[in-house]
Amino acid sequence: MPEIAPRPLRADARRNRERLLDAAVRAFSRPGAEVTLDAVAKDAGVGIGTLYRHFPTREALVEAAYRNELAKLCDSAEDLLGQLPPDAATRAWMDRFVDYLATKRGMADALRMVIVAGSNPYAQSRDRLIATLTRLLDAAAAAGAVRPDVRPEDVLAGLSGVSLAAGEPAQREQASRLLDLLMDGLRYRSPG
Repeated sequence: MPEIAPRPLRADARRNRERLLDAAVRAFSRPGAEVTLDAVAKDAGVGIGTLYRHFPTREALVEAAYRNELAKLCDSAEDLLGQLPPDAATRAWMDRFVDYLATKRGMADALRMVIVAGSNPYAQSRDRLIATLTRLLDAAAAAGAVRPDVRPEDVLAGLSGVSLAAGEPAQREQASRLLDLLMDGLRYRSPG
């Protein structure tokens, strides 16, 4: 039997869903206190029924919030490439990646509960990140701004290392310096 595609959301329902996802990221990224779904709904400015219409379980909300953050990060590459030279777009995207990992780190406890419940919120994360980095690096290499032999997997590992070493908000200045060093290592140098 063919699968029926879900109907697109009305504009108001789409806005409510986005507000819920943003509120969930804020709530689940805060350390410590147990987050109630009522508090998430209230922060989003909607009723609890609206939350449950979009996300039938706490785990569904957490997973959707994480995936939404990943999508925002990956989708931002095209916007950056439209506004900046490819190497500058790549460097700006690196800053966004560090912010994304800080959010993911903040949501770690909530994401662990999603995994315990039997889902894998990270299933396509690496593939999406590699595809995004490939797009950025290919554009920068075509412009002669980065070396053509740079592998996106290596850049992702470097970005992850920067985030592990300097991923706390108080370390943001150091993270920026480390990202500059990483970017300098990618730049094309003419032989001679």
